[in-house]
Amino acid sequence: MEWLSAENVVAVGTAVIGVVASAVMVWYERRVPRRKRIGYRVQMDNPIGDDVRSGRANVRLGLFDETPGMTDATLVLLRIENDGSQSIAGDDYTSRERHGLTAVFTDRTIRGVSVTQPPGTDHLMDHFTPAAGLSYEDGVLRIPRVPLNRGEHFKLLVLLSGGDVGREIRLIGGLRDGEVSPNRSTTPDDQPPLFSRAARLITVLLTVCVVTLALIVVLRDDTPRPVGCETGTLTVTGSTAFEPVMRELAEKYQKDCEGSTIVVDPHGSTAGVRELAAAGAKSTAGSPPVVALSDGPKPSGLPQLRENRVAVSVFALVVNDDIPVRNLSLTDVRRLYRGEIRNWKQLGGPDRPVLLVSRDANSGTRQVFQRRVLGRGEIANSSLDCVHKDDPTAPVVRCELDSTDQVLSTVAKLPGAIGYSELNSAIGFTGLHKLSLDGHTPSVEDLEHGTSDYPYREIEYAYTYGQPPADSLASSFLSYISRGSGQDVIRTHGHLPCGTPVGLRICGDG
Repeated sequence: MEWLSAENVVAVGTAVIGVVASAVMVWYERRVPRRKRIGYRVQMDNPIGDDVRSGRANVRLGLFDETPGMTDATLVLLRIENDGSQSIAGDDYTSRERHGLTAVFTDRTIRGVSVTQPPGTDHLMDHFTPAAGLSYEDGVLRIPRVPLNRGEHFKLLVLLSGGDVGREIRLIGGLRDGEVSPNRSTTPDDQPPLFSRAARLITVLLTVCVVTLALIVVLRDDTPRPVGCETGTLTVTGSTAFEPVMRELAEKYQKDCEGSTIVVDPHGSTAGVRELAAAGAKSTAGSPPVVALSDGPKPSGLPQLRENRVAVSVFALVVNDDIPVRNLSLTDVRRLYRGEIRNWKQLGGPDRPVLLVSRDANSGTRQVFQRRVLGRGEIANSSLDCVHKDDPTAPVVRCELDSTDQVLSTVAKLPGAIGYSELNSAIGFTGLHKLSLDGHTPSVEDLEHGTSDYPYREIEYAYTYGQPPADSLASSFLSYISRGSGQDVIRTHGHLPCGTPVGLRICGDG
């Protein structure tokens, strides 16, 4: 499905994370922790004396200046609150003493305490009595077992001396099924945060998702996919001469179109066409996923096969380097393959017997050679090893091999041997050289420029059984072959694409 892309998945995931995270944070803040909890924080810790080492000396008037022992005095505002999800009763405190909590002011001495509470919580004041445990000694303040409904709080304004501001202040105590711990909120001198912790967490999550989406969009490969890119499995069979082209085209298509599998399995042009016809006859679902490549038109009697002209292929006669001949007339080639020329000295070469190395009857390369050069079929096969005659009455040694590579390898190693192959396959082979025909060299460039009338060439056909569906892999692959990068691959392998202006003219002439 087209919508199931990486960026769409991330976008939807971002939205889902945002909704879920918001809901979870609201639930968390309201319902978690599901324990009794007393939180405390220091909202103020200021110097009011003129001899406090940590803090700036203050200007004082009245009692602050007149009262003895105020030179190193500090003033602390301690807030204590129920910030859990459940109310706290007096018997929820776990202390064995009368009081419930103990505030410890490190290295300072308490000089006085004032209890304050917000409006609507006057009932709390009844609990702050000496009988309930409210007292102090040195730097320790004992706080009664004050019951607190959820969200209620009280404050303690403590006057201290003998120490510096910022020294540790701890609240000690315990709750049944709960805890006492410091929390954080803005003090009067603090800059309040713009967002809560939950909001910051959600923002971080959403930012990560958005950055991931942006990276996918920026780093993804925007190379356009081939027109009509389809998935599935396709078999390409037929011409062995066109096999290197088909293998590279198949690899490129599979890379561009994930989910497609193209199997290249050539057995020769005639065998491939017959295999396609047999697969089509057995198929009950229309055109089977098979494409057959053929060097030249299909045999007669197969009206169901639909042709697609792919390229113009140039072929060449090749001869062992022991034979110095570089050019032959069509007449001499025909005499050679009728068995009338048995020794190369008859053509101005060395005294070497002629060895004809041919392809089997299923070969499209052989059929093109017979149709375009000989004008007739080759003489009968007379040798299995391409060296000795199995039929003593045969005029020359002639053998048949299954592939182009076999022909080229055999010609290269046997002095006096001559054979034929697709032009690009013969390039770079050592031990043999190509022959010109009637002075025309085998060349795709000369053919394209219109400067050559070289005869040993043929149209490469791609056959399907009937018309494959427009959304099939077969139809998409054939379109890929005839356009853009497909044409570039065909050209780099030494063929002329039928889709080019010159190729259209030559392919149209047949």
